[in-house]
Amino acid sequence: MEDLLRTLSAATIIPHRDPTGSLLFSVDHCFTIRGQGTVMTGTVLAGTAKVNDPIEIVATKDTRKIKSMQMFRLPVQQAVQGDRVGICVPNFDAKLLERGFAAAPGTLHTIYGAVVCVSKIPYFKHPIRSRAKFHVTLGHETVMAKLQLFQSDKSIRPLELDYSEEYRHLEEVPESSDSCTAFALIELETPVVGQKGQLMIASKLDSDIHQNACRLAFHGRLIEAYLDRDYHSTQLFKLKIFKTKERSGVVERMQDRESVIVRNMVKKETDIGKFERLKVQLSTGEQGFIESAFGKSGKIKVRIPGGLKESTVVALTKPAKAKTANGDIDEDAGPRDATADASVILVKLEFKRFIHDSRKQMIQS
Repeated sequence: MEDLLRTLSAATIIPHRDPTGSLLFSVDHCFTIRGQGTVMTGTVLAGTAKVNDPIEIVATKDTRKIKSMQMFRLPVQQAVQGDRVGICVPNFDAKLLERGFAAAPGTLHTIYGAVVCVSKIPYFKHPIRSRAKFHVTLGHETVMAKLQLFQSDKSIRPLELDYSEEYRHLEEVPESSDSCTAFALIELETPVVGQKGQLMIASKLDSDIHQNACRLAFHGRLIEAYLDRDYHSTQLFKLKIFKTKERSGVVERMQDRESVIVRNMVKKETDIGKFERLKVQLSTGEQGFIESAFGKSGKIKVRIPGGLKESTVVALTKPAKAKTANGDIDEDAGPRDATADASVILVKLEFKRFIHDSRKQMIQS
């Protein structure tokens, strides 16, 4: 028996309780005692509660003074992180609160959106994609939310957002054993009460409960919380999430040895001014930039500062092998259209666009 006790004692871990910081109290029951007040029972998650300290009932935004406290039917003057306690407050209707949070005034806020570092639950077998909707749980509240996934190109992914950094948009969370594989912007359909650093769990509760499958998708702590109802317009512009875009066109003809006319890259109603000075590359290797529109049919003029290669000039001035009425090759045909055969010269335009940029600018490195 003594060996068993020693083994159990050695395996027992006494958790460290931190009495510092703001009070956060998880309420699991609330009732009234006539002549005393309203009692909230629960667990101190952070900080310290003391008699006569102010405490905010977060759900109703009411602030009351702690009248008295009890732990295991014994009166106490304070309770710290990890303690199970009953807190009595005056002049509060117990019917207004069943479960929820109480905290030091100003500790918890109404959150309309958040960013978390995604840790995928390995037993969830479905993909986690951008624009997908999940049930997200923070504290005692579960609401619907839409995801926007993004990732840092740095090898080390910090657990804090760096608004000076650019992040790449992701369509799907990559398969990885890392604890944090991607960031997710959580766009809440209904605001919830919480704070930065709080644990969030995302799940697919609308899945078939009769299937033998895990419905918990991922978890993560809030590394950013947006407290403004209009955060889409007032705050998200600082979050530089970009998508890589690509357009291509075909060289129609050479204007001179330093410029070509390109078609099929933009529509005729496109404002070419937004594309001017953007860099492009020919499939033959030359680099240039969009100089201006050419006519009103959607064609553009591309300037090649270093000049066209001799082989490119030959290809663009090579006579077309047109056929006569009787099917013979017409050797006297003029300069060819670059799309007349398979050896067309393509022009590629690559740029990135930030998702939350209201001006929709095209950026090139």
